[in-house]
Amino acid sequence: MKKSYLVDTSILLDDVENLFFLSQNGENVIFICDVTLSELDKKKDSDSEMGFFAREFFRNILSDSACISEFKALRDDVIHTIYFCINHSKIPLQIIHRPLYATRVQDYGLNDARILEIARDYSLILLTNDISLKVYALSLSVASQSLMRDRIENLQEIDFLTHFEIHRDNIKENLEKQESFKALKNWSLIEISELDNTENSLYLTGKKHYGLKVDDALEMLDFDARLEEDSFYVKPINLEQKFLYTLLTHPKNRITICSGATGSGKTLIALQAGLHLLKKGEVSGIVYLRNTITANDKEAELGFRKGDENQKLSYFMYPLFSVINFMITKLQKESLAKRIEYRGSADGIESREATEYFLNKHNIEMLDIAHARGVSIARKFVIFDEAQNASNATIKLIGTRMAEDSRIVFLGDPMQIDHPYLSKYRNGLVSLLKKAKQDHFLSGIVLHQTIRSEIAGWFEENF
Repeated sequence: MKKSYLVDTSILLDDVENLFFLSQNGENVIFICDVTLSELDKKKDSDSEMGFFAREFFRNILSDSACISEFKALRDDVIHTIYFCINHSKIPLQIIHRPLYATRVQDYGLNDARILEIARDYSLILLTNDISLKVYALSLSVASQSLMRDRIENLQEIDFLTHFEIHRDNIKENLEKQESFKALKNWSLIEISELDNTENSLYLTGKKHYGLKVDDALEMLDFDARLEEDSFYVKPINLEQKFLYTLLTHPKNRITICSGATGSGKTLIALQAGLHLLKKGEVSGIVYLRNTITANDKEAELGFRKGDENQKLSYFMYPLFSVINFMITKLQKESLAKRIEYRGSADGIESREATEYFLNKHNIEMLDIAHARGVSIARKFVIFDEAQNASNATIKLIGTRMAEDSRIVFLGDPMQIDHPYLSKYRNGLVSLLKKAKQDHFLSGIVLHQTIRSEIAGWFEENF
């Protein structure tokens, strides 16, 4: 049955393609009120992702297509039909203009109250990703829904490690014959418990083997030999970190998605992998980027902070600086030569002498996502941190900037969401994790082990 929706500003600022999915080839009717148009107009000059979508909305409207709508307007309202073009489709939008709202004064959320007024008067389903507005609507008996087309319900079930029990004779050949192995996607992580036998029975020897499924075959991994062969600033110290490092430095792997809590070593191992690839000459530099979203700064605006662009951006690059400072401190303790090379201090907020030297020596750049549009990233190892605070549109933006000879790793913790329109079930990171479970082109890993202080561990368990 055809449904009529009133679309809130949050739906359009999340991704203008939502209109295409909502339309369902004309099966549904989409209404937008003048309050939402006004809010979009105020956002269109912003350099943020929301500003981009506000501009995209107005840019894709057919300016000469407006006409009086076939839908009957109430009182002094006027309804026009305009057309929004996207994905080679013309989507009709019914624009409601109300010259005088009954809601004149509101202590909080005047625009939200007026949007609700329109939804109630026209008996429309209010579509919003603003949870507070949705709850407010439901409390007034106004039908309200959210558009969560990328929501992932089984987040805790996403994992990439598969366990097998295989006889010690011809492990590779025996495993590759198994249907359960054949059903796995490429880049699956393999843990093998070794079996042996007496005359009468099989038993576990206690020995484990590890591998990856690459090009539909088992590639055995010798972590100890690999760690001896490569030179490290900081070595991976547990099985998960060793798997992550192996994925990031594998010559055939280009895209890695890694989820894990704070303290699991995501950024540390990613940077170490980038430094290894840089030393081997497989990349010419490292690019670090993340959304400028914080726990108390919902609009991700750099402009209100002090300093020039680089100084403003450095506030949000603390995870990178923290990892670099950890590496520098370790190097300075190793030898007098390293203390001379990395002279001066390292600082987590400002680029002090040793930190600045490390960044320049290893050609590490910091990139603001807002300025990534139109950029091509060639022969770089890209670390996209805090990907749980990025929408699918942001993930697509960065992914389409990647040249053929670059690599990228997306890092994040879906339990730490600061973006106003995203949740732990719906964000760029979990969308990538879901695709990595199915797509042979993507590798994925979830880090469960955390290495943290006793204090941090207490807060993690008790709060």
